[in-house]
Amino acid sequence: MSKKIPRDDEYKEDKKEYDLEERTARFGKSVIAFAKKAPKSPVTISLISQLVRAGTSVGANYCEADDGVSKRDFRNKIGICKKEARETKHWIRMVVAAVPELKDEARPLWQEAKELHLIFVSIFRSAGSS
Repeated sequence: MSKKIPRDDEYKEDKKEYDLEERTARFGKSVIAFAKKAPKSPVTISLISQLVRAGTSVGANYCEADDGVSKRDFRNKIGICKKEARETKHWIRMVVAAVPELKDEARPLWQEAKELHLIFVSIFRSAGSS
């Protein structure tokens, strides 16, 4: 009997995600979905672009960190993840400032960016102290 491997969209939403690669990938997808909802205007185009860059960079840099060739390389990439997660929070706030009607949809995304930032802060500190 073969075991079915679930797709990332089949994971239960209420289950805490401990696979950080999967969690950051989902976060990037959520950032993209949120960005698509913002109306395009001279103000929002730049904000959306920055938000998508920062939000998707978190997962990409985590993958790089996971494949780090040295402890220093790993810590450096985790530091970038930490910065990009914090930057994503900033861009979410700016998009909401430009498009206030997206505030309710932005709240869980901002919360996830905050949680990821705190996770990467913890990993960064642990990687530097051992």
